[in-house]
Order: sequence, then structure tokens, then C-alpha cells
Amino acid sequence: MAAAMNGMVLHGGLIPYSGTFMVFTDYCRPAIRLSALMEQRVIYVMTHDSIGLGEDGPTHQPVEHLASLRAMPNLNVFRPADAVETVECWQLALETKKTPSILALTRQGLTLNRTEHTDENLCARGAYELTPAKGEAKVTLIASGSEVSIALEAKARLDGEGIEARVVSAPCLDLFDQQSVEYKKQILGEGTIRIAIEAASGYGWERYIGLDGAFIGMQSFGASAPIADLYQHFNITADAAVAAAKERL
Repeated sequence: MAAAMNGMVLHGGLIPYSGTFMVFTDYCRPAIRLSALMEQRVIYVMTHDSIGLGEDGPTHQPVEHLASLRAMPNLNVFRPADAVETVECWQLALETKKTPSILALTRQGLTLNRTEHTDENLCARGAYELTPAKGEAKVTLIASGSEVSIALEAKARLDGEGIEARVVSAPCLDLFDQQSVEYKKQILGEGTIRIAIEAASGYGWERYIGLDGAFIGMQSFGASAPIADLYQHFNITADAAVAAAKERL
């Protein structure tokens, strides 16, 4: 499937896209690498992007896949947090003529985080402030995909305890890495405690959270259980984010 898309795009006249489980990027990797190497606009829609797929278990639950794909040159890895971000990431994938894209999508339904229209495609810079602090921020919560809702819940709890927090959605770290130093500092929140939340390996996140930050995510392979039980078992929760922030203040 993936190799066929490379042939289709090289023939011309089409923008090919295909879909399968995120964990099967392992099988697609040689073709994905060639898409990137040949600078071809090929779109890989990879669903079931985390332990959130539930009972299929660890053989089908991606853990290291996001980190390994982000390490590939000339590949944009998008992990949108809701329907609005998904549309924005799809637009970016279509408009990026010399770079293939991965759209990492969930199995589970997600809440709509953005309900106000913006003319700007906010995902275009890779990461942006989704919810600002009401006052001077003490904590910056950075998340992608389905874990953005966990970050928003953690912010609400911290705010309730008088700890000002802000939420950054990071749908594409590849694009974020291309931004100016000034923009990166603004988004990452200099002087704040940084907590990253992603239901995947934390490899690479140290570049954004620093030595004093914390990563809430996977430290092992997954397990077979309902989604709610898995997130509790692996401690990918708002409670864990709040505790990590308070420990560092």
C-alpha cells in the first residue's frame, strides 16, 4: 500500500493517501522513508495511535512509533487534538508539496477544544498556546492529540489551587522545530515548570521540557484493557500532571 502510493505520486496527477493502524508504520517504514527521501507529497493516515485503542493489547498499541517517525528527516508527523486541528493538519499535509505527512489519529472520540473561528491555521507553527493563564503562569502543560484534554483538566485543577497554568497544544513538533528561537521561547514558557503529556515514549521531549520538567507518558509497552483502565494503570492522568507540577514548584 505504502509503496504503491510512491508510485502513484511519481506518476503524477494525484495526491495519494492511505490509512491503517499507527503500529503498522513499522511495516510501511521503507516506503515512508523513500517518500521523505524523494520529497514526495504522500499522506499516511495512521489511526489507533496509542494505548487508547484498548483491548487489542500491546502488539497493536504504538509506544515508540511517534518518536521514531519524528526522527526521520523531511517527514511531518501530525497528531491533532480534535476535529478542528485535524482539518488544519490535513490542510497542511495537502499544501506541503515536498514533504510527506503522517496523520496520527485516535481510535477514541475526542472533545472539541476549539470552538471559536480563527483565520489563521494555528497548527502551521507546530505548537501554539491553546489556553493562556489568567495571570502570571507558573506551569506550562504541553500535550499532543488525545492528551490535550488531560492537560486542560490539569490546568483547571491547578487554577483551582491558585497555581496559574497554561496549555500548549503541540500537533507537529517537526514544524515547531522550524520556528524562530523567539517563538519557541514564547510558546514553551520561559521561567515556568514544563510538563509534557503524551501517551507514547518520552524520547525527544527533553528538548522541550528541559532537565527540570516532567514527562507524563509511557515507560513500557502497553497492555490489554479498556481505555480508562489503561490510562489509570500507566498514570497518564490529570492527577499525575498536577502532582508533577506541584513537586517542582
